[in-house]
Amino acid sequence: MANDTVFMKIVRGEIPADIVYRDEMVTAFRDLHPQAPVHVLIVPNHVIPSAADVGPEDEATLGRLFTAARRVAEQEGLEDGYRLIVNCKAHGGQEVDHLHLHLLGGEPLGPMRSRRGSGSGGR
Repeated sequence: MANDTVFMKIVRGEIPADIVYRDEMVTAFRDLHPQAPVHVLIVPNHVIPSAADVGPEDEATLGRLFTAARRVAEQEGLEDGYRLIVNCKAHGGQEVDHLHLHLLGGEPLGPMRSRRGSGSGGR
């Protein structure tokens, strides 16, 4: 059932989480397995399975994800910068079928991805 994602259970208060921001459209909470000193997940308060499932009706929610990210970054003191990541489907690394924005910061994060192999292939 789509409304039974772990993130929906957090939104509904059925699973405890360290919630850092909530409004009528989105909820933001600390990741249980942080990849940086600050690692917050920002999720819509309704299920959108992935970025590939976004429709015109989701435009306001997507905008709110980003304005919530800005607010959380300010709350967390990330004035030197932060990274926002959205993984999409299995090959993109998405683990929960509920669209979510990762906000990472609190230290220099380095390049997004190191280049594979050597040489100039793929440039």
